[in-house]
Amino acid sequence: MKTNNSSTVTDIEGNVYNTVKIGTQVWMLENLKTTKYNDGTAIPLVTDSTAWTYLSTPAYCWYKNDAATYKNKYGALYNWYVVNTGKLAPTGWHVATDAEWTTLENYLTANGYNYDGSTSGDYYAKSLAATTDWATDSGTGTIGNDLTKNNRSGFSALPGGYRNNDDGTFNVVGDNGYWWSSTESSSGYAWYRDVGYRGSSVYRDNDGKQNGFSVRCVRDSQ
Repeated sequence: MKTNNSSTVTDIEGNVYNTVKIGTQVWMLENLKTTKYNDGTAIPLVTDSTAWTYLSTPAYCWYKNDAATYKNKYGALYNWYVVNTGKLAPTGWHVATDAEWTTLENYLTANGYNYDGSTSGDYYAKSLAATTDWATDSGTGTIGNDLTKNNRSGFSALPGGYRNNDDGTFNVVGDNGYWWSSTESSSGYAWYRDVGYRGSSVYRDNDGKQNGFSVRCVRDSQ
């Protein structure tokens, strides 16, 4: 089962992230919030909604362009072009690939982290979600049903919402969390993961690279 460790990792700006070991992987417990690449170069901040939708170059933002409210809890929202630089994560870490997300999910299924303890099916979203800040729901096994039973894995996922690639609007903070993988699916799309307060499963899909999603990092193989 999960093995906690007390290590931390610090990014180029001095932001400190706690970590957790789940199976053979070590993950950050928080979403990235750096505004610089690991070589010290600034990542472009884009606040204008129209400009955001037409980007084909790296950019980040804060939810609703409000760092004071959203930075510390939810981290930054990055488009996939930032992820694709390979310079976003601290040294010794990297943005999780699609395959690494799948490894995490397979571990949770095989080790009884589904909400009902079964070892088949994709019902482990509750074990990934934090015990705070999610909207409530009455559905069986959903993230929002009795938040005190969330987060058995220690992953501590929060509903940071996203920035839409079609119109640059900000959506569903408190309801859903979205995380890029570093894996491209086609010339204009990349794989991501999504969990929501009404769901018990983790949703895997691909979407436009201009979307602003959260990012989680995993430690390089030792």
